[in-house]
Amino acid sequence: MARLNGAKVTVAGAGALGLTIALELAEAGAQVTVRDPAALGDNASGVAAGMLAPASEAALDPVSADHFELLKTARDLWPALAERVGFELDQSGAAYLGEHVGAVAARMRAMGAKVSVYGHQLLTPEDWRLSPRIALAALKAAAERGGVRFEALPAEPPAPGETLILATGAGGAGLAPELTQLMPIKGHILRLSGGPDIGPVLRGDGVYVCPDPAGAVVGATMEQGVSDRAVDPVRVAALRAAAEDLLPDLAGLEAVAETGVRAATPDGLPLVGFSAAPGVMLAVGARRNGWLLAPLVAQTARAYLAGEDPGPYAARLDPRRFDNTSEG
Repeated sequence: MARLNGAKVTVAGAGALGLTIALELAEAGAQVTVRDPAALGDNASGVAAGMLAPASEAALDPVSADHFELLKTARDLWPALAERVGFELDQSGAAYLGEHVGAVAARMRAMGAKVSVYGHQLLTPEDWRLSPRIALAALKAAAERGGVRFEALPAEPPAPGETLILATGAGGAGLAPELTQLMPIKGHILRLSGGPDIGPVLRGDGVYVCPDPAGAVVGATMEQGVSDRAVDPVRVAALRAAAEDLLPDLAGLEAVAETGVRAATPDGLPLVGFSAAPGVMLAVGARRNGWLLAPLVAQTARAYLAGEDPGPYAARLDPRRFDNTSEG
């Protein structure tokens, strides 16, 4: 891995992508500052279930149907990163209990995913999970140990000789023309007072239940074009009803609703690489796969800065792959 020899980089955004990029670049020898005016975790990465789920994403989400190989490649980078940073991954897998077990199993097998079917239940070991709040704190601590500075400030245009990396989710408007391709997507999750604490993630049609010792996590709504963070009682009730249909034992548990706003591109993959704006690099638009894609995005960003081959997925992540930003 080429060294970055003191290159000055400001990373805007302290979510999964921003922190992972900051750590990657600092370890490669860059001088890195992370800017984010929000408290740690007060973003889409904190309001998340921490899914590292290439099989379920590709099989159940039409937008991700063609991305299994890329998503799995990103997932496979997580064990080394988690060990380096100092937290554990949950590799219990995922179970699908919906009405279309046979069809979902067939899609997973066609993609090359491992899957077993037991009656009306599907199990795949391909999908893992992390605890977002633990992971954010661990990534920040590791970055600080590596010399990364943190400032509670918003992004600004880069100074001469500096690279600005936008990892701002749905924010950062005006700093790069490619950001016009992003659509905000609001999501609700529920944190329950009980429920399963270990075992695979349970998935149904349009809902999942993540076991967690602190209380199961239920998710998630996908409200395209919505950018406010107000809790919608109607959405909460529908999400809770779907979870209880999937797992009736959840009925009666207390639930705390949280919302976050993600950013998505038309093809569901993030924008990763240099912008048309001078001195600006993008690492935004991961939709609901920010945690899953973080180490792959970080390695790609580091390769671009070092002048190395950015890897086999660079063209699919190119920020200027959409027509109205690539002309001229």
